[in-house]
Amino acid sequence: MTEPLDVAKLQRRLAEFAAARNWQPYHTPKNLAAALSVEASELVEIFQWLTPEESARVMNEPDTAHRVTDEVADVLAYLLQLCEVLGIDPLAALDAKIDRNERRFPI
Repeated sequence: MTEPLDVAKLQRRLAEFAAARNWQPYHTPKNLAAALSVEASELVEIFQWLTPEESARVMNEPDTAHRVTDEVADVLAYLLQLCEVLGIDPLAALDAKIDRNERRFPI
């Protein structure tokens, strides 16, 4: 049986993948932030000319759903690698940000 996924495990897999290919020298915060931006742009490109209604149905078409899923994975991979390099706990950062937003934007 496969173990459940968690952020730390995925970060370790990404680090091991990069280490096995000697990519660590290229995984600087600047390069990872730039790669994250590029991958996010590739995700945006899929939706660029869709109507709001078409965008809501994007996962109904298998080829497009596959592209969206791959780009989401790429964005998350670079974000997790950036967090690892900078020593940021992404879940704690998100939790703290939600707390700040709840105070900033009360109901």
